[in-house]
Amino acid sequence: MNTKPIYLSREGLERARAELEELINVRRPEVAARIHDAKEHGDLNENAEYEDAKNEQAFVEGRIQALEALIKNATIIDDNHSSDHVQIGSTVVVRSPNGEERFTIVGSAEARPNEGRISNESPVGRALLGKKKGDKVLVRVPAGDFTYTIVSIS
Repeated sequence: MNTKPIYLSREGLERARAELEELINVRRPEVAARIHDAKEHGDLNENAEYEDAKNEQAFVEGRIQALEALIKNATIIDDNHSSDHVQIGSTVVVRSPNGEERFTIVGSAEARPNEGRISNESPVGRALLGKKKGDKVLVRVPAGDFTYTIVSIS
């Protein structure tokens, strides 16, 4: 069993708890009712509705397990983090030859790279952690190496 901490914002933890509650209290009973209704139709070997309901049940139960593990291992990102060095929860403005970019360092469960929310486990996130304003940061990725200069940390 994986007990590695999972970094989440307070909002991310609340979203996970709300989804878990919805799955347990709404979706699970709905799927159970679908399975019951499908069984009423007779031969289960050729019953597409039964098969579909069982597949959905497997998905719902898997998601419940994943969310329970996420919540159990969640470490809340401190809202009052330092602005003198990059840490999880920091928003960092960097300059590269392509211009300026803004990243917020989050845990992998909340990463949304297209929204500027990058994981602390990503190559860029790992390279930025612990660095200070003005530092040059070399990032190694499969596409090649590139350098960022940290403009600001908040």
